[in-house]
Amino acid sequence: MIIKNLSAKNYRNIGSEKIEFSDGVNLLLGGNAQGKTNVIEAVYTFARGKSFRGAIDKKIIKFGESFFSIEIEFEDKRRRQSLSYYYSDKERVRKRNGIKEEKASDMLGHFRAVLFCPEHLMIVKGGPSERREFLNVAISQNDSFYIRNYACYNRILENRNTLIKNAQKGISVNKKEIDVFSEQMATFASKIYMKRTEYIKKLEKYAHGILLDISDGKEDLSLSYESDIYAQSEAEAKEEYLRILRGSIDKEIANGVTLFGIHRDDIDVRVNGISLRSYGSQGQQRSAALALKMAEGEVSREINGEYPVFLFDDVLSELDEKRQRYIINGIKDKQIIISACDKSIFDLDGVNVIEVEGGKYVSSHR
Repeated sequence: MIIKNLSAKNYRNIGSEKIEFSDGVNLLLGGNAQGKTNVIEAVYTFARGKSFRGAIDKKIIKFGESFFSIEIEFEDKRRRQSLSYYYSDKERVRKRNGIKEEKASDMLGHFRAVLFCPEHLMIVKGGPSERREFLNVAISQNDSFYIRNYACYNRILENRNTLIKNAQKGISVNKKEIDVFSEQMATFASKIYMKRTEYIKKLEKYAHGILLDISDGKEDLSLSYESDIYAQSEAEAKEEYLRILRGSIDKEIANGVTLFGIHRDDIDVRVNGISLRSYGSQGQQRSAALALKMAEGEVSREINGEYPVFLFDDVLSELDEKRQRYIINGIKDKQIIISACDKSIFDLDGVNVIEVEGGKYVSSHR
């Protein structure tokens, strides 16, 4: 998969720009707060469905303007395509190949990208929610039904939690109503559980080999899915979730919240049998995070038959020279958009250098 260009209007500090990308390495080069991350954010929006910086659309509009629009043109193994997004206070318009799409989820799975930014160094040492988010974003790019099932699960969870909270407060609640939501939760939880289980197995296969390369064969990485259940089929998973949810209602009412389900799951990342979350050094944690993100791209290639676009946002400055070299040497057969303030670590032969200053972008193919 290759992104050909990005067009943006009134997006952050960008007035009106069309940025062309080469098939190989594209280096966004400039000082801080000039607009490098804005490009990566706009591109990744079409892979994730929203800003990875947590910004609401209204805050993305350039100061003094009333709307923003972004559009990418890209090629996959079948054809050239386009995705666009327009936002103003009055409307949102999403289009794929010029045809309007109603929901953000309808845009997912067409353009695939792997993002690695400094915040992702927290994947290993951060909390469970960060690892669940990593899984959800990665899987949804390869399976459009996953995010829909996840959205359904969350709606049901919210309704179930409302009933449980009311019961805790002494408001009369029919437990049969809770049971209805328990059964619906189990249905969607079982689908998500199986997708996560399958994905983690694929991810471990590639991350294991990548970390061995980074560590010169010294560090053996393993992943395990931490969940309330263990099941080998969707039917078995549903049965297990339903058993747990039905058997925990009194305990959950006492706590005022649903205590079990895929919203509480985690990934245990181990190196040489030791949990990195609790005992790993900072260097090991960063190497493992890098291995997981690079492995995300390999899994996407296995599933879809082509590599996604790799986006590296100012992450090289957070890594030591050895890990920097691993990234630079490992991306030669892939398209990458990488932002940096310093070009000295790059061999610029064949690199599309895009000078960034004040929301302006000037490209020079080498």
